[in-house]
Amino acid sequence: MKYLDEMLPWNDRLQVLECDAAIEEAPDVMTFSFRTPENNNWFRYMPGQFITIEIPATPEPVMRTYTLSSTPSRPYSVSITIKAQVGSIGTRWMLDNMRPGMQLKAFGPAGDFSLVSHPGKKYLFISAGSGITPMMSMTRFLYDTQPDSDVVFLNCARSPDEIIFRKELELLASRMDNLRLQLVVERSIARNVWSGVHGRISHSVIDISAPDFRDRTVFCCGPEPFMRAVREMLEANGFNMDNYHQESFQPASETPAIPVPAATDAAASDVETEAPVVVFTLSGMEVQCSPTDTVLLAARNGGLKIPSACEFGVCGTCKVKCLSGETSMNHNGGIRDDEIEEGYILACCSHPLGRVEIEA
Repeated sequence: MKYLDEMLPWNDRLQVLECDAAIEEAPDVMTFSFRTPENNNWFRYMPGQFITIEIPATPEPVMRTYTLSSTPSRPYSVSITIKAQVGSIGTRWMLDNMRPGMQLKAFGPAGDFSLVSHPGKKYLFISAGSGITPMMSMTRFLYDTQPDSDVVFLNCARSPDEIIFRKELELLASRMDNLRLQLVVERSIARNVWSGVHGRISHSVIDISAPDFRDRTVFCCGPEPFMRAVREMLEANGFNMDNYHQESFQPASETPAIPVPAATDAAASDVETEAPVVVFTLSGMEVQCSPTDTVLLAARNGGLKIPSACEFGVCGTCKVKCLSGETSMNHNGGIRDDEIEEGYILACCSHPLGRVEIEA
């Protein structure tokens, strides 16, 4: 094993990750831990961020985005904890086939759902199902770096068997004086009778778990109906929604109109707007497109595959380098400022302004 100062941080330009552990957490839930081949890299990210993985589940690989359940305070590996839903393809393949020693392409880390981006004096983590993963990442991070942090950890599950990380959470709560753990289940089962709180998320559950919830910074993750219910309850009870943050893979904003130079009446007949053209330098392909086309769409129209997943600027999978020309990019957090300064763009939400050259 090398020391960190002998290694370079991993980034998605390296892509390949190698599985080094597969652990069953609950029914249809597994944690997969990854390192880089030959352990040549360490991992730098914010707790709560996600990566996108290319999964060979079908003849054409599928892209799936998973939140990291690991903490950057333990930088030699990263972990994802995933739950297979009814009809899932990529996640089902992972649970059935992914084993130590296998390698996959990965992109990221990305995302703004992190207490590093939205720090608070006190926290309330609210989650359901596999939405517990970013909360676990942030709680592990606080345990390692700020163990006196004031955190209320509220998690909802259908049954006791489906509480992911239950044993570790109980251990953390016993070691962090200011961590209050509230687990809520809808029903008990014969082999695991539940003596704790029964039911679903409600204002009374939130109020019992954190009577001072209005003074806390809230992070919420779970199915959309669950998050919507939490938002509505908080809003109805006087919570300052500026302190509310949720993990969502939905667009955060609408794509603005692409600015097109306007000619004056006197010169209109002599001015022509340059039609957008995207040149893909590595493949030697040139594609003409309309002002509303994205670089990703131009690539597809030309028969070129650029890896992509969310397609609205969140996951960062479609990151490519713009070598020349200008684009209009409206991303939702899937690219860092330093990457933009280096010339990188997200192909899914970048529109070419005139002729551009893309390294792809």
